[in-house]
Amino acid sequence: MSLLQSHFGLALPPFDTTEPPELLPRQKEILDILLVHAHQGGLCLLTGDIGTGKSAVKRALVEHDPKRLVAPVLNRSLHNYSAILRLLCEAFGVDPAGSPHACERRLIAHAHKLHRAGKMLVPIIDDAQLLAIDTLRRLRLLLDDFPRNHNLVLIAQPELLGTLGLRINEDIRSRLTFSAALQKLDEDAMSVFLTRELDRCGLAHSSIEEAAFGLIVRHAEGVLRHARNLALGALLEAAHARAKTVGLDHINAVLLQPHWRARHHPGAGDDA
Repeated sequence: MSLLQSHFGLALPPFDTTEPPELLPRQKEILDILLVHAHQGGLCLLTGDIGTGKSAVKRALVEHDPKRLVAPVLNRSLHNYSAILRLLCEAFGVDPAGSPHACERRLIAHAHKLHRAGKMLVPIIDDAQLLAIDTLRRLRLLLDDFPRNHNLVLIAQPELLGTLGLRINEDIRSRLTFSAALQKLDEDAMSVFLTRELDRCGLAHSSIEEAAFGLIVRHAEGVLRHARNLALGALLEAAHARAKTVGLDHINAVLLQPHWRARHHPGAGDDA
């Protein structure tokens, strides 16, 4: 049992990222559309700044229906085409040995085997903005030989949109069947997210003072990851102080940490 569970008497750890996430409405809408494109063949793009919830959509897609939907994830996208092919083979459980052409043949054969078994294919490339555009172009051509029930999903920071907007990349952009952007949350939506997370672990809303709750919402600046980290940090500060209620002093103790100060005052974490 974690320190926070023990201190606050919780059955589940707060803000637990090991459990499947409960998607926010916009995330759920995007997931549903991505699944539709898996039925008809797609090249989809999901963008958003760091911490806006892209990973939650990715995880929900991977865990949606493992018996019918195969969704291998490539998290290491800073590679050339040959290395990406080997990673794809490993993700699909295919022998990665041999030349790129041999890997392509095995991947295509495996894709058709899964198709005959009634399964959909949704390869996911995370941090796709790091992928060399020529590698992406060659992957797109490879997937032309896959059965129709597949959907290549690119998850990236917004800069990839600018890259695909260049005239030289029109061949890739014109193949996109769906794109979506996850935006930062407004304060009302962030409050809903935080309250839901408290309910999920069984922590009473009164465990965070109203003023402290508002300070978390404001300093999160619409980013889910910031809200989660700040709330967890404040709960730990309260636990170390043997307090059962999170107050402004616990929030401020977290905000004084160098990495939080540096967000609003660049250089504040540097040595004088």
